[in-house]
Amino acid sequence: MEDILTNIRNKTQRHYYIPEKKTELYFAIICGVFLLLGFLIQKLTSFSNWIYLTSYLFSYFFGCYYIAIEAYKKVVKGAFDIDFLMIAAAAGAFYIGKWAEGSLLLFLFSLGHALEHYAMNKAKRSIEALSNISPKTALVKKNGELEEIPINNLRINDVIVVKSNTKIAADGVIISGSSSINQAPITGESIPVDKVYIDSTDSLPMFNEIDKKHIVFTGTINGDNNIEVLVLKLSKDSTVSRLINMVSEVETQKSPTQRLTKKFEKWYVPIVIFAVTLLCFAYLIIDEDFHQSLYRAITVLVAASPCALAISTPSAVLSGIARAAQKGVLIKGGKALEDLGEITTIAFDKTGTLTEGKPKLTNLIPLNNFNEENLSELVLEVESLSNHPLAKAISNDIKAIYKIQTKNKASNVTAIHGKGISANFYNEKVLIGNIKMINDANIIVDQLILTKMESLLKNGHTVMIVGFKNQVVGLISVMDVPRKNAKATLNKLKSIGIKHMVMLTGDHQNVGDAIAKQIGLTGVKGNLLPEDKVSEIKNLIKKCDKIAMVGDGVNDAPAMALSTVSIAMGAAGSDVALETADVALMSDKIENLPFVIGLSRASKRIIKQNIWISLGVVCLLVPITIFGLTNIGLAVTFHEGSTIIVVLNALRLLRFEMD
Repeated sequence: MEDILTNIRNKTQRHYYIPEKKTELYFAIICGVFLLLGFLIQKLTSFSNWIYLTSYLFSYFFGCYYIAIEAYKKVVKGAFDIDFLMIAAAAGAFYIGKWAEGSLLLFLFSLGHALEHYAMNKAKRSIEALSNISPKTALVKKNGELEEIPINNLRINDVIVVKSNTKIAADGVIISGSSSINQAPITGESIPVDKVYIDSTDSLPMFNEIDKKHIVFTGTINGDNNIEVLVLKLSKDSTVSRLINMVSEVETQKSPTQRLTKKFEKWYVPIVIFAVTLLCFAYLIIDEDFHQSLYRAITVLVAASPCALAISTPSAVLSGIARAAQKGVLIKGGKALEDLGEITTIAFDKTGTLTEGKPKLTNLIPLNNFNEENLSELVLEVESLSNHPLAKAISNDIKAIYKIQTKNKASNVTAIHGKGISANFYNEKVLIGNIKMINDANIIVDQLILTKMESLLKNGHTVMIVGFKNQVVGLISVMDVPRKNAKATLNKLKSIGIKHMVMLTGDHQNVGDAIAKQIGLTGVKGNLLPEDKVSEIKNLIKKCDKIAMVGDGVNDAPAMALSTVSIAMGAAGSDVALETADVALMSDKIENLPFVIGLSRASKRIIKQNIWISLGVVCLLVPITIFGLTNIGLAVTFHEGSTIIVVLNALRLLRFEMD
């Protein structure tokens, strides 16, 4: 595991220059402070020139520090980009006495630079969060003794002991003991899964072919019983390690605007540099002196510097992100803001995303002359003595729904693994569990009861039979129910042009189908492991090109990272989902999803407008300054005027409202 993380960190550091923490952002802010201070001193006081000039010099230093570092690294390799051109333009503005304009140019550009690098750090944070899923050590059983070792030292066929309520340290198969395993960190299942030991480890099939009731995954959480696990995968090959690799492979992709800017720089910057250099020697062929030619060249450099272009996207992105934050939505950079508006397909996780994320009592059906009051009392007395998550959910909901409390009438509660629980109630035996448990007790389950059970199962409920005095007296069903606003949200998404909405879940297909029917999804895929979700996302991308993935758990991280835009349910989401996601619904309100898609579309329109405005001004000013038809004051006025227009246009996003 550590080797994987080290390799990823090295790879990230080779490809990107990432400043320490938030230093670059602080430098940009300090640049702006000195710019404002110098401007106020210059315009509002009669102090000596050197005072406000010193302030501008400090502004220049903090504004160009990181830009100059990156420009230098590229220049020594023979590459010139907008970083270099912006510094040259700022230096030219300073040379001709336009100190405020040069400082403003550096402030705006350095601020965009800092935010770009902040987004780069997301990959490192997401991978480190993923590494925290698995425990660092494991208890290995050797010659009857237990030894605690780092998980990286585990070997295939080692036997590890997993104590109750602890994380499992390796992918493997249970060879001793049985327990309920919370697989939510890996599969997203809302209900713990009963796991039992395998009868024989001779001639085991491939890991993926072993019955799922015997296998366990790294990072999942054991229930109340101790188990022994035969290790079948090394740490580097575990499910968690695969998640790390899946995230790291797709996390550092550039946004569409970044790619377009890079292509633009390849021809624009060299042409400007070449043209400005030629203009410095214009005095050799036209009737003017060197100082006039130099003045013309600097004017062209200022006119051609893509200040408005450089901030056209960051200003719109900042405004869009700020507006989203007001609505409790965190957008991590421009890629999501640009891409989300083009989405027509959304894939949803089920548990904690479209549903509440915890089982709820959905039915308590009395049978055979048992009334609802008596059945609720019996079930509450028995289930309240069990530590199983389902039992706790049932007893809590009965108390809330029927307004009753336990009377301590049940005793001798025993968990029968994989079947249910038994107890004594008023000195009579009670069984609550699956049909196998009831059949083993020779209690008759008639066709009417079977039909009711089948109907509930088809609709996604988990069903338990209540046996008392050698007869079936009731049925209990529980289910992870849809969020209150899920259906309305999906209807709104349909109305704004989202054509396909698909659920990807680790739960049973019947459960997914039932939820989809209730809230109006267009498709469901159930029984999915994380790699299965990734495959489904790849298939959707082939069909739809760009898709969004909405999830809340670790198991969603690879699929979210692969999608065009990943969206995490904030309050209910894991650290990994939040780190991996491009968008986080911080207030855990799925109803904000249509708003953020509408905001994205508005942002993209404004980004396009800003780019056309900035390019239009450059295309107008450059020819005029080359032919000497304007002075530098007018060039700067038009140049900075376009910057103001671009910023004001972007600020319109702060007032965005969904129609």
